[in-house]
Amino acid sequence: MQTSLSEAFLNTPAGREADEVLRNCVHCGFCNATCPTYQLTGDELDGPRGRIYLIKQVLEGRTATARTQLHLDRCLTCRACETACPSGVDYHRLLDTGREVIERQVRRSPAARLVRRMLRLILTHRRAFTVLLRLGQAVRPLLPSELRRQIPARPARLPPVSGKSHRRRMLLPEGCVQPALAPQINHATRRVLDALGITAVTAEGSGCCGAVSQHLGATNEARGYMRKNIDAWWPEITAGAEAIVITASGCAPLVKEYGRLLARDPAYADKAARVSELAKDLSEVIAREALDGKIRPPAGAGKIAFHSPCTLQHAQKLDGVVEGLLAKSGFELAPVADKHLCCGSAGTYSILQAALSNKLRDNKLEALQAEGPCVIATANIGCLMHLAGHARVPVKHWIELLEPLLTEAT
Repeated sequence: MQTSLSEAFLNTPAGREADEVLRNCVHCGFCNATCPTYQLTGDELDGPRGRIYLIKQVLEGRTATARTQLHLDRCLTCRACETACPSGVDYHRLLDTGREVIERQVRRSPAARLVRRMLRLILTHRRAFTVLLRLGQAVRPLLPSELRRQIPARPARLPPVSGKSHRRRMLLPEGCVQPALAPQINHATRRVLDALGITAVTAEGSGCCGAVSQHLGATNEARGYMRKNIDAWWPEITAGAEAIVITASGCAPLVKEYGRLLARDPAYADKAARVSELAKDLSEVIAREALDGKIRPPAGAGKIAFHSPCTLQHAQKLDGVVEGLLAKSGFELAPVADKHLCCGSAGTYSILQAALSNKLRDNKLEALQAEGPCVIATANIGCLMHLAGHARVPVKHWIELLEPLLTEAT
C-alpha cells in the first residue's frame, strides 16, 4: 500500500511504525473473511481492510469524524485478521496508533467520556472492583433475571495449597478483576504448580497489566501500569523467578509486548524486555512440564467444549495448546464450528458495543453447545464471564478441570 503520511508524523517512532504496517498491506481482503464484525454488518468499514484505510486517511491528514471513530470502536481487537493475513500486517499496532490519534481529534459526548473513564478507574483497580462486586452479590437475589445472570455467585470454600517451598519459583500476577470474580482460577494454578514442584509467588504493588487503558486509547496511562508492574515484579525476577505465569489470556499479549511498548523509555527498556521474555501464558508453562504418570484420568467426565479466546489463538499463536493438554489428560473434546471467531467479550467491548457483543456471544454459545458438552472450558476471565451468564452448562477455566486430576494423583 502506498502511503503519504504527514512529514511531522512520519518523523516520530509511532509514525514510522504505522507507515511500515501500512506498506505491508496488499488490499487482498483475506482479513475480512475472518472478521467477526464484518460478518455481522457486511460493512467494508467494519472490517480490517476498511479500518486500515480509515486510519491511513487520518494519518495522512484527513480530519477524523465521529463515523471514523465508530468504525474503530466496533473493532474487537480479536486479531483474527492477523492470523489470516498472508502479508504479516501487524494490524493491532496500527489500530492502537489510530485510536490514540482519533481520540485526540474527535471529542466524545460527556456521557461517553464518563463511561470510559469509569471503566478505566474501576476495572483496573482490584479493591474498588471487589467492593462493587460484593455489593452486587449481596443484592443479587433481588435483581431482575437479566442483571442477576451478569453477577456471579461467590465461590465455595477453596482447598488449601500444600504450603511447601520448592526450589523452582514462578511469579503469578493476581490480575484486576479475576481475584474477585473467580479466585478459584489462580488457586487452582497454585495447586497445579505446587504438584509440579513449583512455588507460585506474588508481588505486592502489582496491578492491572494495562490492557484496558491501551485498548481504550489511553496509552500513556497504560504505560504507567506497565512501569508499576515492572517495579513490583523486579525483585522476584532478580531473585530467580523462572517465568511470569499469566492465567488470563487477555492479559498475556500485552505483557509480552512490554518490551516493545517501553523500548524508548531509557529507565525501563531493558527491564521491560526481560519481563516480555519471562511472560508466559499458563498453557505454555504446563505444556512444557512432564505430565506423564502424574495425572489421574477423569472418570465419566463427558464431553468438553473448549472456547479458545482470541488472545490465546490469534494474539499469542497458541491455538491447540490447551486442547492438547485436555486431550492428553483424558478429556473428550467436542468439535466446535467457527472456533476462530470471537465470543464478543473483548475486554470492555461487551459494555460499550453491547448489541454486537451479544450477537457474537449467542453465535458462539450455539457453536459450543451444539454437541451437548457437559462443560465449556476457556482460558480468559472475560470470555468466561461473558459466556457463563447465558450458557446452558457450566463455564470454567481449563486449569480448574486439570487441577483435581493432577493434585489428587500426586
